[in-house]
Formats: sequence, structure tokens, C-alpha cells
Amino acid sequence: STWETPYSPLCHPLIIMSSKKAAAPAKTAAPAKPAAAAKPAPAKAAAGTPVPVPESFLKKRKTLDEIKAKRAVAKADKTKKNKATRRLIFKRAEKYVKEYRQQEKDLIRHKRQAKNNNGFYISPEPKLAFVTRIRGINCVAPQTRKILQLLRLRQIHNGVFVKLNKATITMLRLVEPYITYGEPNLKSVSQLIYKRGFGKVNKQRIPLTDNSIIAKALGRYGIICIEDLIHEIYTVGPNFKVANNFLWPFKLSSPLGGYVKKGNHFTEGGDFGNREQEINKLIRRMN
Repeated sequence: STWETPYSPLCHPLIIMSSKKAAAPAKTAAPAKPAAAAKPAPAKAAAGTPVPVPESFLKKRKTLDEIKAKRAVAKADKTKKNKATRRLIFKRAEKYVKEYRQQEKDLIRHKRQAKNNNGFYISPEPKLAFVTRIRGINCVAPQTRKILQLLRLRQIHNGVFVKLNKATITMLRLVEPYITYGEPNLKSVSQLIYKRGFGKVNKQRIPLTDNSIIAKALGRYGIICIEDLIHEIYTVGPNFKVANNFLWPFKLSSPLGGYVKKGNHFTEGGDFGNREQEINKLIRRMN
């Protein structure tokens, strides 16, 4: 028989290859790069030595300080001035209230005296009228159109205060079919100006939301607040023309409940013409 070599697990080909790989010499590592040279640290200022401040920064800080100081002074002056103005406004308002109450008491006293003497007290002729336009622009004569423009009644439901004299009464009578007017009381004047008051400032319609608007426009005439304006209009004072021209024509609403008949005079059960004291009821309905 032939001789056979005994089997040994170490003679397996895979084991022989792996052993050869293991016996391979290890690769030499790449040489390490030399470390970068450390940057020199910045030199520190010596202890106690102040760091210099740029000149531009100093100038800017000085300018800002000056601006702040000026603003503080201006604010203090404005606050002081506003406080003094408010005190003056309150004093004037109290004076006007006393004046109005005294007028009412005088009227009652005169009526009682006349009644005790078996007579009648006739109130003086009204000096102020409130005029409002109730008809449009259709079929308007040139003269009527011009008078309405002079009265500043260019649109329907526009309203203005008018000082009553011979000239204005004649104008009102010429345009009676297009307007209605009467004598307003203090309540009507006050409500109109407070609720629908606009001023004419640089030809612009500005709402009267602040007394400063009135003071800038009419301060040189002694009118610095809305109470001064109401008093000047209601009493038809010496500066009535300036104060009334400052007020923009009132833009009223259609009367609550509508008109009765525009084509008839008020005395005939219609709407146009002179209403005297009844104009106050119409103002309540239109305001």
C-alpha cells in the first residue's frame, strides 16, 4: 500500500495564508509634522495706565449730552407753560359760566317785573343766527347762487353762523326758499362746535381736537381755547368775524324724521324761512 501523509489542521491552505499575512512586517508610521510655532501674546497695557479714547467718540458724546440738556430744558419750559395755560383756561371757563347764569337770571327778573306791572317783556333783537341750507343746486338763479356762495353754503345741509344786521337780513330774505335759519341758544352753539367743529388752518379742514390749534390761529385775538371760541360766537364779540371765518362750514346730517315740506314756509307748516327759537330743535335732529 502507498504511504499517506497524516492530516494536520495546520496544513490547511487558508490557515497558511493568514499566517503569512500575520508574519508580514508592520508599516512604519509617517513622521509627525512639527507643531506650529505659538503666536506671541499681545502686549498688555501696564497696570494703572488708561486706554486712550478716540477723539471722535468724545465729540459725539459731548454733542449728545448737549442735545439731551436742551431737550430737558425745553420739556420743562413746555410743561410749565402748559400748566399756566390750563389754569388760565379754567378761570376763563368759570367766568363764562357765571356770565351765562347771570344773563339767565336777568332775563327771568325782567319778565317777572313786567308781569307784576301788567306788561310784557320784549327780548332784544337777536344778534346771531344759525343758517343751514335745505335745498340743492338745481334751477338756482345766478343771484341766489352768488348769495349762497357768500354765505359759504355751497352744499345741502351746510350750516354757518351769521351776524344779523341790515345787510345780512336782506341776503337771507333773498335766498329764503333754499335755507332755514333762526336764533341758536348757548347749548346749540356749544354742541355744534364741540361735535362738528372744524377749523381752517392753511386752507385745510382740521378737526378741533386740541386747544393748541385754536391758540395758534386765534391766539393774537385773545382766543386760546374752545370755550373762548364759543363765547366769541355766542355773544357776537368784537372778533366775531375772525372767529367765524376760522370755523369751517358745518356739515350736518339729514334731520332725524325728515322734512315736512321744503316748498312751504315754516309759518305755513313747511320748512324754509325763519324759525326763530325753533331752529334749536332742528339742530338737535341734524347734529
